[in-house]
Amino acid sequence: MKIWLNGELVDREDARITVYDHGVLYGDGVFEGIRVYGSRIFQVHAHIDRLFNSAQWIRLKIPYTKPEIIEALQATLRANQRTEGYIRLVVTRGEGTLGLNPTKCPHPNVFIIADNIELYPRQMYENGMPIIIAKTIRTSATMLNPAVKSLNYLNNIMAKIECLDANVLEAIMLNDKGFVAEATGDNVFIVKDNVLITPPPSAGILLGVTRGVVMKLAGRGQIKLAEKDIRPHEVHEADECFLTGTAAEVIPVTSVDGKSLGNGQVGPVTRKLMNDFHEFIRSPEAE
Repeated sequence: MKIWLNGELVDREDARITVYDHGVLYGDGVFEGIRVYGSRIFQVHAHIDRLFNSAQWIRLKIPYTKPEIIEALQATLRANQRTEGYIRLVVTRGEGTLGLNPTKCPHPNVFIIADNIELYPRQMYENGMPIIIAKTIRTSATMLNPAVKSLNYLNNIMAKIECLDANVLEAIMLNDKGFVAEATGDNVFIVKDNVLITPPPSAGILLGVTRGVVMKLAGRGQIKLAEKDIRPHEVHEADECFLTGTAAEVIPVTSVDGKSLGNGQVGPVTRKLMNDFHEFIRSPEAE
């Protein structure tokens, strides 16, 4: 495997950064996870724009232009002969001193991994998955702008530990006001009375690229869509539920906290959007 590291393609075992990198020491950096379908990088401009916006929020200067980053992604795919898979693009603050001062890190590190990823078993895409609502509260938007896709995922990891302890693979996280925010790594949608509902940006969510695509597909399919705050009991009483994310794609949820949703099977709105999404990713619009 070849890793793109600061402008060079190197063997995986030679892809090293110093332990003094502030990304390692403090989670100081940003990243994107990006899918590749049929040699095309899915929604590449949306992902790269978000990466640069995240970096700007934390005053991290990416030492490459957007076109240079896109070419680096393509070069990594070519070097690994990948036409399908998952890209992890990471920008760390770089080597610095022990201490939080980011101005002591003059040279950010940029690396790109092209590999496979499978978050959930394939049968869950057919039959649905059980999830829980976590007790771990999502970091408040007043503390950290949720638009920043940073390297610090400890808040999400604590909720992930909760769901693994409950023998499920995913958990919905509430915000500090008690509304649904997002899952540990995905956006959340529910369906009630044929209306598709997802939390608004004000709920403190990362505006997922896949979330945006699904919302567009819902509009095309004349599915009623509402962005509004969702209480936990509304999830329990939903007719359908699904999660969206780059790695997860669109995955149905059929039970929450041990309670079946609807008839306990993947619902028609979810199934339609799953099918529409899989058609979309192979279309010219996918890039």
